[in-house]
Amino acid sequence: MIDKLSWVAAYPEILLLTMACVIALVDLAVKTPLRGVSYGLTLLTLGVIALLQGLAASTGETIYGFGGMIVSDPMGNWLKCFASIAMMVTFVYGRSYSGQRDMLRGGELFTLGMFALLGMFVMISSHHFLVIYLGLELLTLSSYALVALRRDDLKATEAAMKYFVLGALASGFLLYGLSMVYGATGSLNLTEVMLAIASGGDKLVGSPQVLMLGLVFVVAGLAFKLGVVPFHMWVPDVYHGAPTAITLMIGGAPKLAAFAIVIRLLAEGLQPLAVDWQQMLAVLAVMSLLVGNLAAIAQSNLKRMLAFSTIAQMGFMLLGLLAGVVQGDASNMANAYGSSMFYVVTYVLTTLGTFGVILLLSRSGFESDNINDLAGLNQRSPFYAGIMAICMFSLAGVPPLVGFYAKLAVLQALLASSTAFYVGLAVFAVVMSLIGAFYYLRVVKIMYFDAPTQTGGIDAGLDARSVLSINGALVLVLGIVPGGLMTLCAQAVAQMFA
Repeated sequence: MIDKLSWVAAYPEILLLTMACVIALVDLAVKTPLRGVSYGLTLLTLGVIALLQGLAASTGETIYGFGGMIVSDPMGNWLKCFASIAMMVTFVYGRSYSGQRDMLRGGELFTLGMFALLGMFVMISSHHFLVIYLGLELLTLSSYALVALRRDDLKATEAAMKYFVLGALASGFLLYGLSMVYGATGSLNLTEVMLAIASGGDKLVGSPQVLMLGLVFVVAGLAFKLGVVPFHMWVPDVYHGAPTAITLMIGGAPKLAAFAIVIRLLAEGLQPLAVDWQQMLAVLAVMSLLVGNLAAIAQSNLKRMLAFSTIAQMGFMLLGLLAGVVQGDASNMANAYGSSMFYVVTYVLTTLGTFGVILLLSRSGFESDNINDLAGLNQRSPFYAGIMAICMFSLAGVPPLVGFYAKLAVLQALLASSTAFYVGLAVFAVVMSLIGAFYYLRVVKIMYFDAPTQTGGIDAGLDARSVLSINGALVLVLGIVPGGLMTLCAQAVAQMFA
């Protein structure tokens, strides 16, 4: 008999699954090219779920369900709230673009997008190895199909194949690592795994060597999902080859879910091994900052540049995870992991605005995905140029925008450790940010100082223009008053470890 708390813990996933099936059935009767009814139902569903998740998170309650396999806690609820909003915004930005490219003819975009979000929800709520893997596979399988949604586009098909092959390899890494951890600890539950490892070997049923090898494979699998070096090969190809609306769907909300399973697996389940996995994350972060920023400078395609930018940004986010446990002292966990959560939330917000401008500038037969396509944008539309400039400055870490405070929060978490190694990492990150500012500012220079290469009008619906205005305003406002969101993230993480 399933207890009442289990249903309470799982109601967002149940509601999302039910409505995804309802929308798929309703869409069979929709004949309009832009799928107005399906679109409206999807936005309404995601809006209601985001509101419910926000209300649940504000109570501060933690509920375990289905025998401890899932958890509903403030951190997870806030991440699900933000992921729902990010998916809503993605649909608003991408609807016109998708309609012009015949991607809405069957309604699969909305249904697959909701199933991808369901996978994210399961990942965020998971407290058990099998549930983590179930959510991960639901997200990735939906993503493969979304990338290949333009069946007659060779670039999209090629990107989907690359994504599928490398994604299957990464899933194998993660599954193999989890099976080794299970073999060493004798449990699939994150709390029991943590207690078994913390016992110092007394409760381990396998050898410590198997546990360490499993940890290596787990970190490798997680690194692929984050898209950090050297597991980044899929990111530029998929970002470039996928339709831009799908690129945003892959590069936005899923980063929140990837952050969640990193926290669940490493910071919660494998916390006693923090000294070991923090060393691995340090190497991944340094390589990602170096390769991501240097490779982005050489790109002429805007989506590939943003792909390498994502690699560097995720490397910066990993730095926050390094400072949670310092020389056995876990007192800095809430500050360090909260700064990483703040970083990933604000990064997704800025990414939505950036790709929103690219999507709204695109038209039938024209992708607007080269950097030179933005030449003279300020003369054509000061509104779009202003939003894009705000997002570029934020990604570069220019004050007073939110990207600056996100970077500052991570650097402060590193410096709070008061160790020479972490101070050195902070200095390295600042240098890499200065290098990265070049390719962001180049986009601003092209928009404001180069002659226009496009003369056509820019046509966008009222919904997209309104959401883009709010998106740009939030990047600015949250930079001026970041305290509320930073406190929210720190408290959510602290309650998870309470």
